[in-house]
Amino acid sequence: MNDPAADTGWHVDERCTNCDVARQLAPGLIDEVDGRSAVVRQPRTAAEERAVYAAAYACHTRSIRHGAGALDPAQDPFPLRLDERVHLCGHNAPRTAAANAYLLTRPAGNVMIDTPRFSAALSARYEALGPVTDVLLTHRDHAAHGRAYADRFGARLWIHEGDLSAAPDADMVLRGTDPVEITDGVVAHPLPGHTEGSVLYVADDTYCFSGDSLYWSRTTGDVEVVDSVTWYSITELAASLERTAPRLRFEWLLPGHGDRKRLPAADMAARLRALTVRTRGLSPRPIDFTAVRW
Repeated sequence: MNDPAADTGWHVDERCTNCDVARQLAPGLIDEVDGRSAVVRQPRTAAEERAVYAAAYACHTRSIRHGAGALDPAQDPFPLRLDERVHLCGHNAPRTAAANAYLLTRPAGNVMIDTPRFSAALSARYEALGPVTDVLLTHRDHAAHGRAYADRFGARLWIHEGDLSAAPDADMVLRGTDPVEITDGVVAHPLPGHTEGSVLYVADDTYCFSGDSLYWSRTTGDVEVVDSVTWYSITELAASLERTAPRLRFEWLLPGHGDRKRLPAADMAARLRALTVRTRGLSPRPIDFTAVRW
């Protein structure tokens, strides 16, 4: 039976991969139904309409549609300001497993953390916020468009040696597990676990760009690791947290997958300590995307 909403209102088509991005941007309007996202209520206000457009322009499969027509490009909100320093890039890419990417604005030059889908038009939007000096890759799954953006911006491309095969032409290669200052106030913290070369980037003791190592779970109301999708070693991730968590101070948790959250730095630090203890008790398990607690 045809869905009338597909002709008259917002709907999610069958290409949805249940990545959670749309539900982050349009809560209460888009929710999980039978293992994928679905529009559970049509927007009633201008703000709600903007939220659904944001979800639609972030969706990596372009599964969020309005009627039978094309999306209105004038309603594309990206890059979307999260606070005075950070923008969400949107336009998540199929080749980066639908990961969120971010643009951090700084007086000495802006920094892109992971990458959206690449196009000249999108690049111009990000460049309009100022020169980009560095493109930081959190790990191999998010590396697909790194070289293209770095070349477009004339920026340095960074990755850890553990995941170097995903970006063998990187300009800067992080090595070992010691923290490395990328630029003034931006520090890379290698965190092997999700992948061998996973990295957290912390800026100005405020922003933590965590890739797929940590995320905010709406289900648990806490900071979590994705133990059901750990490609390298959950044991190594526990050891990484044990080594790294005491060094970290930040307010914003900004992951590649999973939700974002801002809390006082002391609250985040306490949650990281508790997460370290919980992760120490986890055992290796088969990869299971359906078990992620969004």
